[in-house]
Amino acid sequence: MINYELLRAEAVAHPYPLLFATISGAHLYGFPSPDSDYDLRGVHILPAHEVVGLLPTRETIEAGGIRYGIEMDLVTHDAHKFFTMLLKRNGYVLEQLYSPLIVHTTPEHEELKRISHGCVTRHHSHHYLGFAATQWELLNKENPPRIKPLLYVYRVILTGIHLMRTGLIEANLITLNGEFKLPYVPDLVARKQSGKEQSTLSAAELPFHQAEYTRLIMQLEAAAADTTLPTEPSGREALNDLLVRLRVHQKLQ
Repeated sequence: MINYELLRAEAVAHPYPLLFATISGAHLYGFPSPDSDYDLRGVHILPAHEVVGLLPTRETIEAGGIRYGIEMDLVTHDAHKFFTMLLKRNGYVLEQLYSPLIVHTTPEHEELKRISHGCVTRHHSHHYLGFAATQWELLNKENPPRIKPLLYVYRVILTGIHLMRTGLIEANLITLNGEFKLPYVPDLVARKQSGKEQSTLSAAELPFHQAEYTRLIMQLEAAAADTTLPTEPSGREALNDLLVRLRVHQKLQ
């Protein structure tokens, strides 16, 4: 059970107005362990006088710690930095923006989600291919290997395939598996959720998952080759207009 009241208190304590704050990480991906921390991500709005001045701006703010026994961290980017990342092949920011686990929202958050559909391109496949490769490498360096990075591998690849096919972000592995129907996913999720972050695999399981990793990577590459998504984002002007209004009016609650 997510303690939204506690998480909202963390968002309220932020030094700048927030465009939104959502939950990312294992809770978003659908496989939190009993001891998983809370990853809060969002966008803050720097006031115009700080942006145009000579002093360094706080483009990224990181805060966190243990609150009432719950470990959490909050990372937010200023709107300019976040919007710039949206215009690149950055799947992380899309997942944060469209996370259904909302701690704080505004009308501008909804506007940003509408605009950002035009920021999704075929090149986002590179983000998911790269992230999957990184997680697979991490998995193979561990002895014994943990279930967590393996679940990240599958989550990332399936999110990428789904995005290439539909143009929509879905980061929850359980939901994704309703489409892909990988028979081993429920067992892996159950093993992680019933244990701790360090739950491990046996060495005998790795050859099977190596084959599955290779097969699904080929599916992601094929989906990227066949996608109807555009090559370039189309939301630059709309993002610029929204950013100017946010800077000038500063009316977020």
